[in-house]
Amino acid sequence: MHPVLVQDLPADSTRRTARRVRLLTAGSALGYGLIYTGLTSSWYTGEKTSLHWFNDWPEWKQLDKAGHAWGAFQISRGAVDMLRWAGLPERKAIWYGSFVGFAVQSPIELLDGRDPAYGASATDLGANFLGSAGVLAQELAWGDIRIMPKLSFRLTDYAQRRPNVLGKTVPERLLKDYNGQTYWLCTDVGAFLGAGSRWPRWLQPALGYGGEDLVYNDDGVNAAQGLRPYRQYYLSLDVDLRRIPTRSVLLKRVFYALSIFHLPAPALELNGRGEWQLHGLYY
Repeated sequence: MHPVLVQDLPADSTRRTARRVRLLTAGSALGYGLIYTGLTSSWYTGEKTSLHWFNDWPEWKQLDKAGHAWGAFQISRGAVDMLRWAGLPERKAIWYGSFVGFAVQSPIELLDGRDPAYGASATDLGANFLGSAGVLAQELAWGDIRIMPKLSFRLTDYAQRRPNVLGKTVPERLLKDYNGQTYWLCTDVGAFLGAGSRWPRWLQPALGYGGEDLVYNDDGVNAAQGLRPYRQYYLSLDVDLRRIPTRSVLLKRVFYALSIFHLPAPALELNGRGEWQLHGLYY
């Protein structure tokens, strides 16, 4: 069966698709403008320099790279589904939407590249690409998202030590305090087991990654301050809100939006100090 092209659709469907695409384009441009303005007013507030590159791969235990990949993935996932809603043919919705995350996040490197304390990062661009490519690969293979990166966050005391870098307000700390961020990969096991499986689709195993003692981006400075940054690995479970049965359109949309987060759950931690910890409820 050949895919249905937009020009093959009835005139009213074509007009509806065009109208929805224009709506999405205008809304996306407005939203990106607001985000860009917010970043320039809250993060990139200092002096500017000429565009330059900087290798920040060794810093922050690569949690910033995980954040880039997570953000690009979620933006691309939303873009694919919005283009489906708009009425684009399936293949076009997947290909166009999958790289929206990369297109949206990558220009931020221009801001980093003109900040004397940072610099444009090739590995950030690579993480952006990886996140968007993760959506493309899954959509082409399965027509669905079965392995979902998610985020959980908690407030830590580390931000008080360097509020200008790790954040002063809660929204700033969400973006900047890597000590409070944990990134997860949650797998829809039921989708792989087949239709006859009794595994509940909403229950998913989750692998997490985080870090602590991350106050400075230089190991020597951290050590001088009595800090010893280390990695954390987690094994947990997650509830995929997208799989919760409901007839409410509003609840479906709320669950879809919240599905970018890992919900509190018991977790087993192994950290870089060789310690095992069992968390009754990990946030």
